[in-house]
Amino acid sequence: MWKRQLAACRLVPATESSSVPYRIDVLHPPADALDRLVALDALDVEAADGCVAALLPDSMPAQTVADALAPGVVTVSAAVGRDDGSVWILHPRPTQVGSLLLVPAHLPAPPGALRLGDGPAFGTGLHVTTALCLEALDDLLETTQPASMLDVGVGSGVLALAALLHGVPTAVGVDIDPGALVVAAENARLNGLADRLQLVQGGPEAVDGRWPLVLANVLAAPLMDMAATLVQRVGHGGELVLSGVHSAVAADVARTYRRLGMRHVRTESRGGWSMLLLRPSW
Repeated sequence: MWKRQLAACRLVPATESSSVPYRIDVLHPPADALDRLVALDALDVEAADGCVAALLPDSMPAQTVADALAPGVVTVSAAVGRDDGSVWILHPRPTQVGSLLLVPAHLPAPPGALRLGDGPAFGTGLHVTTALCLEALDDLLETTQPASMLDVGVGSGVLALAALLHGVPTAVGVDIDPGALVVAAENARLNGLADRLQLVQGGPEAVDGRWPLVLANVLAAPLMDMAATLVQRVGHGGELVLSGVHSAVAADVARTYRRLGMRHVRTESRGGWSMLLLRPSW
């Protein structure tokens, strides 16, 4: 059992950096090993009985790390990325995002928490684009309670399931990746929400109708490609949340949707990524 755990020092979006971190395990580490690793730009550090594990950026030579941790014995191995290799942590762990506690499925969870399996689908809650969506969802559901919501690019199901936990009666999730739908279905089952989440393979064109709340956490290019169809899925007086957008192109995405009759309400940015909230002008 881990005796001490440091929060991730840094999250490295894969699209912003070609760096692929590596893992080290240190047997018989010096007493201040955690501090030394943080000083070496460790992305994540965990300590257990007599051992320390860490993730280091590839810009930090392994020999430099080994020298800094002498007389500990250092072994080097490949790191495992999460959220399509955009987030680097040693192990899944509980994470508070806004009002929601995200808990790995193998750990006990308090009432109201969202349990997520450690699957390959995007949406651990650690990536800033997911966090921005969850925080936007918090804000929106404080003032309104939509009867349903549509999650485009459902991934792990985290956004749709969060909405259901917040009291939205039903949700529909669409994704072009059949593997993501399997993961989302399992996460819905883990949380007792399977009867309230419908999953469909495809994009927004794979479903008919309009929703009072639509979330799409994908990337800027597909958001612009699917804009005309996505706008058609937003009901009168509804809300559209777009994320997965690099801040450098957020204005371009907003412009695309304004041309289709959407009103840009606000943008929230963090760590080079942006979330856009839009409403129909009709």
